[in-house]
Amino acid sequence: MIRERAPAKVNLLLHVGRRRADGLHELCSLFASIDLADDVTVEPGETDEVVCAGVEGPNLALVALERFRAEAAADLPPLRVTIEKRIPVAAGLGGGSADAAAVLRAANRLADEPLDADGLRALGARIGADVPSQVEPRHALVTRAGEGVEPVELPPMALLLVPDERGLSTAEVYSQADELGTTRAELDADGVRDLAAHPLYELAAALDNDLEAAAVSLRPELSERMDALRDAGALTARVTGSGPTVFGVFRLGEVPDFDGSIRAELA
Repeated sequence: MIRERAPAKVNLLLHVGRRRADGLHELCSLFASIDLADDVTVEPGETDEVVCAGVEGPNLALVALERFRAEAAADLPPLRVTIEKRIPVAAGLGGGSADAAAVLRAANRLADEPLDADGLRALGARIGADVPSQVEPRHALVTRAGEGVEPVELPPMALLLVPDERGLSTAEVYSQADELGTTRAELDADGVRDLAAHPLYELAAALDNDLEAAAVSLRPELSERMDALRDAGALTARVTGSGPTVFGVFRLGEVPDFDGSIRAELA
């Protein structure tokens, strides 16, 4: 039996480029790995299965297990994956991708590690755009369509996450962003990398998300939640990823009580 933690991520900053020939968008993002995490257990089973209480339908963790077996370890025995969810579902926090990456790590160990970290990231990129960054959970500059992962350091901070019971379709948000024209012709990875090294106050002032206008156009109430976080003392408040979760950035020790929120710190 192998147990893995699958931490959530927050897109502190997300710049979105043009759509590629494969239909994916180029991006440049600062991912913060946070202490909100699912627990993933992988053990021998009668058939491949994923048990995740409260989550119905297809699960990216099962896709990860099937792809790993097909591409890296055909003789891997059947496995049972149990996920204890703490990360809200369809919230823009990368929970499904984190679970899938945890399954890849565990399956790789059970198969005597046929793939190194680069191999797992390459496999993860064929599963989902956020999976490569979660193979080795850490703060990262993420580029291309999620395949480029470069570790970065971030200043200490606390976050208040305000999820929504209703998810948002990532595809719908990207389509809306294309219609609104909020994507970019050019992406500046060097500038984003440099920004990560700035003090918290300067970093917070520069954070933005090219999908935010699209998410707000589909869910106008997100704007009100960000305003409320700013009124509560947040240095800034943004939508993470394609939403619908919004987050406020605070200095450590200065996090207020806020209804419906989840407190988090950097992992």
